[in-house]
Amino acid sequence: MRKNSIKNTRINGEVQRELSKIIRERLKDPRVHVMTSVTQVEVAPDLKTCRVYISVLGSQEELKDTVAALRRAEGFIRRELARTVNLRMTPELTFIADDSIARGISMSKLIDEVMAATPSSDEEEGDAEAVEEEEEEEDEEND
Repeated sequence: MRKNSIKNTRINGEVQRELSKIIRERLKDPRVHVMTSVTQVEVAPDLKTCRVYISVLGSQEELKDTVAALRRAEGFIRRELARTVNLRMTPELTFIADDSIARGISMSKLIDEVMAATPSSDEEEGDAEAVEEEEEEEDEEND
């Protein structure tokens, strides 16, 4: 099976859905943050390994604690995954911290700040008209 085949893409999606459900509903570790998301899953074509990218809406310390707790609970999570997803082999899970959501939020804030600092096109048109009127008045006074 190729890495980007339709079958591999479907397996990635199913494993991601089930891991999200397992982490949210069945895992009772208090170190796992409430706002934990499985952002991406990459199952190897041979179904032996799986990279799980985890994002936490919170501080970097909470992200580190959550990833450490998930690594400790890897056996339990893998067993639950084997129960819910019918695969020939249940892949070994590797949890990786992913800060893409936090970066997206910070980029969105930066864009909002820039948009608030720059005048809109309507204001620019109004300013241009006011400048033209002032120039006409000055020309009339000089004549």
